[in-house]
Amino acid sequence: MSESKQVTPETSVEAVTVGWREWVCLPGAGVPWMKAKIDTGARTSALHAFDVQEFRREGHLWVRFEVHPWQTSARDAVTVELPVADERTIRSSNGRAEIRRVVVMPVTVGGRTLDAEVTLTDRDEMGFRMLVGREVLARGFLVDSSRSYAGGVPPRAVRRRNWGKR
Repeated sequence: MSESKQVTPETSVEAVTVGWREWVCLPGAGVPWMKAKIDTGARTSALHAFDVQEFRREGHLWVRFEVHPWQTSARDAVTVELPVADERTIRSSNGRAEIRRVVVMPVTVGGRTLDAEVTLTDRDEMGFRMLVGREVLARGFLVDSSRSYAGGVPPRAVRRRNWGKR
C-alpha cells in the first residue's frame, strides 16, 4: 500500500493512494476479497446484489440479499441482512434513473475501513461487482488512475481459486 504525505481537509489524516481498481473487503458481510472499481464520477458506492428481499424487523425496513464476490460466479456467495438507510434515485452512467435501496456497511479500501453508504443494484453488465464512489474517497484517499491494486492484493491462491468455477 502506498501512503502519500498529503493530508486531506476532510479527514486530517494522511491520504491513502489507491488505483483505478482495487481489492476491497466487506468485513460486516463476511466478504474478505472483492474487486472494485474506484469511481470519482459516482457519488455513492454501489454493490451488485442478488435476490434482494425487503422485510420488516421491529417496525423498520430491512433488506436481505446475496453478495457474489467473484465476477461471473456464485461461488462463495454470502447472504447479508441490513437495515435500509435510505432510498434514492440514482442516474447511472448510461443516463437511466433507478430507485435504489441504500444500506450502510463497513468497506475496507487500501487497508482503511470506513462505514459507507452503498446502493444495491444490478451490476451484471458491469466489469466489477462493486463501485467505490466519492463519499468514501473524500475521507482520506487519493486516486492514481495509472495504478491498479495499489492497496495490495490477496494471496495468489485466493485470486486464482475461482478460475473455471462458473
